[in-house]
Amino acid sequence: MLEHGGRLRAASLRYGIALAEWLDLSTGIAPYGWPLPAIPASAWTRLPEQQDGLEIAARDYYGVANLLPVAGSQAAIQTLPRLLRHVTVGIVSPAYAEHAAAWQREGHRLLELSEGAIERALERIDVLLLVNPNNPTGRCIEPARLLEWHRRLAERGGWLVVDEAFIDCAPAFSLAAFSELPGLIVLRSFGKFFGLAGIRLGFVLAQPQLLAQLAELLGPWTISGPSRVVATALLQDMAGQQAQRERLFADGERLAALLAAHGFSPTGGCALFQFCCTPQAALLHEFLALQGILTRLFEKPLSLRFGLPPDEAGWQRLQQALAVFARELT
Repeated sequence: MLEHGGRLRAASLRYGIALAEWLDLSTGIAPYGWPLPAIPASAWTRLPEQQDGLEIAARDYYGVANLLPVAGSQAAIQTLPRLLRHVTVGIVSPAYAEHAAAWQREGHRLLELSEGAIERALERIDVLLLVNPNNPTGRCIEPARLLEWHRRLAERGGWLVVDEAFIDCAPAFSLAAFSELPGLIVLRSFGKFFGLAGIRLGFVLAQPQLLAQLAELLGPWTISGPSRVVATALLQDMAGQQAQRERLFADGERLAALLAAHGFSPTGGCALFQFCCTPQAALLHEFLALQGILTRLFEKPLSLRFGLPPDEAGWQRLQQALAVFARELT
């Protein structure tokens, strides 16, 4: 399996630090949420049913007519490549590694592309796949540019697949409103913005025919009853969403400023994480891990991604560790 952030138990074993003593900054998941609704007993004892309001709440939240709930956007990432046979897929790199792995697993030809190479590559590929905002760089591509790429692909029956896992704090960049277009597939994550990664919920926004094909492959009851209850309530809670958005924006800016103050000005990022390309990435990652602070190290390019601390104690702990590291470098 590919390596991911959030592997706290592995870090605990490697560094000999108890789970409860870690400050986990290795993911781009909101480290806080808001009060959850009560879950009725029937959600545990009955099989989930689609007529419970989840799809309606999600359609309202995303502003679409058609969508499919899936067990985390990871379920869609692994299943989408099964809908096509032997195509050429351009993946904008760096990117969440599961995308490339899933298409490669199904025998498709992969081209790793920089953003600057997309224009020249469009005539050679059948599918263009990108993460917007990008994971791990945080780079956002404006909708008009994406729609032009989609138009050129769709003319030949191609696809544009956009993973919008981190876009909830920047909805103006979303292509959700255009997901009815043929050949446009938008993936949305629930757990990252709402701070509920363990709920394992995501949505695919696309034309009904493609959603029906996906649903057939995934089978029934992909989302648990309790997950459906919780998600329905939070998707309808507009006041809670706005408060979460404001807090994440403020904390994203605070994290960028904190890193810059200690010599690690972010080279990218979004409200949920900051991205630093630095020759000291591996050294800083190891130093912080020895202090019980877990970050996400990338080798290509050599960089670190920092998620948000969950509370003031976490902020102070990160600040103190960065200060010590900066002093030891000089």
